[in-house]
Amino acid sequence: MEPLLSRTERPIFAPGHLVAGHEPFPMTQNIYDTPDFFREYSRLERSQRGLDGAWEWPLLRSLVPDLQGKRVLDLGCGFGWFARWARQQGAASVLGLDVSLNMLERAEAMTSDNAIEFRRIDLEDAEFPASRFDFAFSALALHYVQNLPRIFKAVHLALCDEGRFVFSVEHPIYTASLNAQWLAQSNGMKTWPVDSYSNEGPRTTDWLAKGFTKRHRTFSTVINSLIDAGFVVGRVEEWGPTADQIATRPDLAEEKDRPLFLLVAAQRRS
Repeated sequence: MEPLLSRTERPIFAPGHLVAGHEPFPMTQNIYDTPDFFREYSRLERSQRGLDGAWEWPLLRSLVPDLQGKRVLDLGCGFGWFARWARQQGAASVLGLDVSLNMLERAEAMTSDNAIEFRRIDLEDAEFPASRFDFAFSALALHYVQNLPRIFKAVHLALCDEGRFVFSVEHPIYTASLNAQWLAQSNGMKTWPVDSYSNEGPRTTDWLAKGFTKRHRTFSTVINSLIDAGFVVGRVEEWGPTADQIATRPDLAEEKDRPLFLLVAAQRRS
């Protein structure tokens, strides 16, 4: 692995020769570069507190292997919270990728570590050199990607033998409905609809702004796409709040009634 340029020497966010990408980004909805949306997103707890503000982080962290000396790829790096954490755990280097300039500018402003590099890439068509990384990570980014099998294959190629891949996405039960909201029953209980579960494709909702689009896939599609790409699935978790989290945040209690996040750990099969 060639040494990274210093932060003052290298061009910020340039795709460069390590990763192939194309501009403009016609396939990925880049709503994070919309001023109103980004302003509201920046106010979220996870945006302000980083990993400690992400409810699922303790469970997701348990899936991450020892990073000492590892070369790390962060897909959809956002503000760079995981990239900086990985370096604190001893990672040799981290390459963080995101399609949003707003995200990358914030990540760059918050980072002074020369072993962390950020680049602007659309995950829809990113390609990586073979065996370039030891570990790949993605947090709540892959449910925006239209061609999931392609990015799984690209990550498989990018990892060295026995390389690990850990990612989180919104759970298929959460993304399935065309009317994604709690429904009140006559007995006072609330239910979460799972209509259109087998009807995969885009889902447009209003979250922080109108017209927010993500991709719904069934549980089997996510896992089988990973297996077809050459990965061995080691662990699958469906996040729900712990008793301690509910005690601290009583409003999280409703998340016990439906899985919000799907967390997966896999390993590259030689």
